[in-house]
Amino acid sequence: MSGWELIAISMAAIGGYLLGSVPFGLVLTRLAGLGDIRDIGSKNIGATNVLRTGRKDLAAATLILDAGKAGIAALIFTALFGTTEGLVAGGAAFLGHCFPVWLGFKGGKGVATFYGTLFAVAWPVGILAALTWIGMALMLRISSLSALVAAAAAPIIAYAFDRPDVAVLCVFLAALIYWRHRANISRILAGGEPLIGAKSA
Repeated sequence: MSGWELIAISMAAIGGYLLGSVPFGLVLTRLAGLGDIRDIGSKNIGATNVLRTGRKDLAAATLILDAGKAGIAALIFTALFGTTEGLVAGGAAFLGHCFPVWLGFKGGKGVATFYGTLFAVAWPVGILAALTWIGMALMLRISSLSALVAAAAAPIIAYAFDRPDVAVLCVFLAALIYWRHRANISRILAGGEPLIGAKSA
């Protein structure tokens, strides 16, 4: 790897991380006068927990912005440097969302940023992964389980589209999604995971 390539990848990693670390769910709910989203429900800053406030508009905006920040990071660095840098930027945005420096490295679970990255670097893979989530969500009404199934399917989908580079990224991101969903997995196995749209007390 040349010095310039190392610089480009480093820039993609840093830029992607900073874009990904913007906590839109927290910002939007505070601006709406709903307090700190980390005090309700799963205490997560993502769209699913924002939905538990009863504000579907804020949840939709959070979903779009969390996906968009990863997609934008991937597209910018793909355009500036190339495919590898775009993949690095998208992956770094995912890390920024899950571990934002501004919130003591305690962020979201990365599902929206996962899809934002996939749509930017390989949109057919992103569409099929999203359809997998939607299908599971319609059947089971459990957001976390839908995300886990879709994350597991994404590397297989990427290989089917002859994108081994994307498949490798998907394996890495899926592993982190499963790690971030440890508590959800425990609740799913115990039958206590809340359904989509359920409000927090």
